[in-house]
Amino acid sequence: MWAWLVDRFETPYLLAALGALIGLAFGYFGQRSRFCLRAATIEFAERQWGQRTTVWLITFSVAVMGTQLAIALGGFDTANVRQLASVGSLSGAILGGLMFGAGMILTRGCASRMLILAGTGNLRSLLSGLVFAVTAQAATGGILAPFREWLNALWTIPGGTARDLLAILGWGRPFAIAFAGVWLAAAIFWAIRSRLPRGQIGHAIGAGAVIVVAWIATYQLSLVSFDPVPVRSLTFTSPSANVLMTVLATATVPLDFDFFFIPAVLLGAFLAAWHNRELELQGFQGGHAMKRYLAGAVLMGFGGILAGGCAVGAGVTGASLFSLTSWLTLLAMWVGGIVTHRLVDGATRTP
Repeated sequence: MWAWLVDRFETPYLLAALGALIGLAFGYFGQRSRFCLRAATIEFAERQWGQRTTVWLITFSVAVMGTQLAIALGGFDTANVRQLASVGSLSGAILGGLMFGAGMILTRGCASRMLILAGTGNLRSLLSGLVFAVTAQAATGGILAPFREWLNALWTIPGGTARDLLAILGWGRPFAIAFAGVWLAAAIFWAIRSRLPRGQIGHAIGAGAVIVVAWIATYQLSLVSFDPVPVRSLTFTSPSANVLMTVLATATVPLDFDFFFIPAVLLGAFLAAWHNRELELQGFQGGHAMKRYLAGAVLMGFGGILAGGCAVGAGVTGASLFSLTSWLTLLAMWVGGIVTHRLVDGATRTP
C-alpha cells in the first residue's frame, strides 16, 4: 500500500496527511477517554485506584503490548528509533521527569492534556500551552539550551543495548508482550469493577492503539520513500515548539508530520467535545491561579526537552519500546507529581 501511495504522492504530502490523521484520532480518543497522567497521579497520591488511573493504565498497556506485538510480527524495526539508537541521558530523564511531573500538577494537566483541553475551550490550557511551547523552544536552541545541555551531560549512556531495558533485564519479546497483557487484563477488570462506561474503555484502548499505528505507519513509509522518514510515534514537547516557531518565523506551510499533528489534536478534541456537548469557555480565577499555571508550564517545557519527551512522548511512546531512559522519565514524573500534589494541594481532593 505504501509503495502505491509513494508512487502517486510525494513523501511530504503523505507525512502531512499521516500527522493530521494521527492527531485527529488521538485528540478525539484523548478527550472522550479523559486520558491524563496528572489525574492518575493524583489518585495514586491519595491512595485510590479510580477511573482515571484505570483509563491511563489501559491506554499505556495497549500501547506497550501493541508495539511489542508489532515488532515481533515485523510491523516495524527499532534499529533507527531515537529512543533506543541515540545516546541517552539518565540525568536528563530523572531531573526532567521530576520537573515535568511537578509542572503537570501545577497546570492541572500534562502537555497532551493541555492541548486537548484547549480544544474544548479551556483558555487556561491554551495560555499554558503557549508558555510551554516557548519554554521548550528556549530549552532546545534558545537561552536555556546551554543549561539543559549541561544537565543532560551529567550522566549519559550510549545508544543500543545500553538503553534497551529488555536487553538489560534479559527479557525476550514474548515476556514483554505477556507483561503488558497482564496489566491490560488487570486494568480492564478494574474498569468493569469500578463501572467505567464501556465507551470510555473503548476510547482509552483507541488512544493506545493510535500510538501503535503511528509506529507502524512511519516505519512502513520509511521503507519505500526516497526521502528520509524518521520512525516515530506520538510526542508533544518538541512538536509544539516546532509548530510555534514555524508559525512565527515562516510564511509558508511546511508539509511535515509535526505541523499537521499538533493542530489536528486540537481539532480532534474540539470535535469530540462538540459531539458530546462539552464545549465551554473557561478562564483563570484570580492572579494566583495564573501564576501557578504559568510556573507549571515553564517546568513542563524545560523538563520535557531535558527528559527527551512528555507524559505521552516518553511516558507512553518511549516506554512502549522498553527504552530505559523513557521508563526512568515515567517513574520520575510519577514521583514529581505525587510529591508536588502533596506539597501544594494536599492529599485530600480527587481530580
